[in-house]
Amino acid sequence: MALHTKLFLSLFLLSFCLATLITSSQGDYRFWQQQFPFIRRASSFSSVSSSKSTRSNGGDKKFDYIVVGGGTAGCPLAATLSRNYSVLLLERGGVPFANINVSLLSNFHLTLVDTSPASASQFFVSTDGVFNARARVLGGGTSINAGFYTRASTSYVKRVGWDAKLVNESYPWVEKQIVHEPVFEPWQRAVRDGLLEVGISPNNGFTYDHLYGTKVGGTIFDKYGRRHTAAELLASGNSQNLHVLIHARVQKIIFDTTGKKPRAIGVIFKDENGVNHEAFISRRRKSEIIVTCGAIGSPQMLLLSGIGPKEDLKKLNISVVQDNKFVGKHISDNPLNTIFVPLNRPVKQSLIETVGITKMGIYIEASSGYSQSPDSIHCHHGVASAEIGQLSTIPPKRRTQEAIEAFKQNKKDLPHEAFHGGFILAKLAYPKSKGHLRLNNTNPDDNPIVTFNYFSHPKDLQKCMKGIKIVEKLVRSKHFLNYTKCDKGTLDKLLNMSVTANVNMIPKHTNDAKSLKQFCKDTVITIWHYHGGCHVGQVVNKDYKVRGVHRLRVIDGSTFRESPGTNPQATVMMLGRYMGVKILRDRLGRSVGI
Repeated sequence: MALHTKLFLSLFLLSFCLATLITSSQGDYRFWQQQFPFIRRASSFSSVSSSKSTRSNGGDKKFDYIVVGGGTAGCPLAATLSRNYSVLLLERGGVPFANINVSLLSNFHLTLVDTSPASASQFFVSTDGVFNARARVLGGGTSINAGFYTRASTSYVKRVGWDAKLVNESYPWVEKQIVHEPVFEPWQRAVRDGLLEVGISPNNGFTYDHLYGTKVGGTIFDKYGRRHTAAELLASGNSQNLHVLIHARVQKIIFDTTGKKPRAIGVIFKDENGVNHEAFISRRRKSEIIVTCGAIGSPQMLLLSGIGPKEDLKKLNISVVQDNKFVGKHISDNPLNTIFVPLNRPVKQSLIETVGITKMGIYIEASSGYSQSPDSIHCHHGVASAEIGQLSTIPPKRRTQEAIEAFKQNKKDLPHEAFHGGFILAKLAYPKSKGHLRLNNTNPDDNPIVTFNYFSHPKDLQKCMKGIKIVEKLVRSKHFLNYTKCDKGTLDKLLNMSVTANVNMIPKHTNDAKSLKQFCKDTVITIWHYHGGCHVGQVVNKDYKVRGVHRLRVIDGSTFRESPGTNPQATVMMLGRYMGVKILRDRLGRSVGI
């Protein structure tokens, strides 16, 4: 195989590397403790449980609210509730502020491919054979994602039954604190102009709104390439009422089962030293535990706590608190297919800035370039990189962690030239294919077993094929020809190169460029927009209260039947603020002043 072909294969594999050019000197977080004095290590908590799980009273402190999961929804929710009530926010990971792999956009990919226990990203592979990641850091997905910020459509808001006025008050609360207009690079301009040329119109310019046509959205990266996460929203909380513990790994929720309905009363969590602690909510009316662990973590936490299908719980010797067959069911991930476009000139790094929103349920986005120095570019980038992608050649039962490490050691470093180019992404908006999640074991640190069933529904495949055809037109548009020459023959080579690049563990087929249906199946990857598992009407009610138990809610993307907008982070943060305000108004009335 020619060297340049090998380089291009490697390039496609690094579709996760969506970083931009900045200097690593931007941003000094040495004094983050001064801005967030309420953030402490879990070991500082005063209550320690014995090995026999003897109940303690959490010191003399009980909380009005315990929020489990300091992520995209949990941070704005906790900040809002702390305005009037005491809040304990428990986050299993560390802080994003002092972590340059999180804070700097140029290092975006490094967190995603770091598989160490201390990484802000926890890697997992779905049973479909697709590499994926979940956040393990304060700020959740906003600390490890590509930063694109765009609201849900007005029809989405109406469909889920939210209060439109409060929604339109909650989005700006987030935007004023952490959202920016992107530095619009020439490559992204070419993408925008190309999308308009192929008919994805009108040009809606820069906007947060979800509008059909082509637009430039917001970003949580500032002009210096520094990330601003949901963790920064905690600064708007009441520091006297807000208590945030990091490295607090919640084991399960504690229930009082003596009444007619089980009642959530507290949680058990381990600190960074492995010591068990227990924390409890107040007996005051309407005190609650709120789970905000995300679409993977929230159904997992309910299952570990005894809420889920009773037969599945009994198999793992978990005491059944509430039998609910829907926990972990109907989980979805928006499938993504991407094509690498080799460029005839260097381009600046860019993450997602431009999007084409079609009426056929396909979103077209793009990224470009790479920013690290040649000396820092090596093949050992973990499971989301070229050498690990090649594990699809190893039989599934032999894909152990030892095999991964051995495979990495036998690969050579990738040349610097392999990191130049652009990626065109086609995302399916509303997949009809549904999957499920179940526990692997009773250890909350371990990933559950997740199946998304990509393209199991024929309509999803039809949409994907339409999306790839749009990409084909886009790369041949006159605006793209300024960067590369893509005739029909070249395009077929790019498609075949994408198939053989082994971006997942799915068995490959030859000549897939001749079958877009097979191409979609064989090259599917994730854009980390998975959702569901705790649907409204099945696991929680319209107020996000868990059905069948008292004093427990789930508020995050696990409650979504569809992923909102082109990218969900804006709406998940909005939901945290929205529900915080709704809860306060429910307890205090409109006099609460927000």
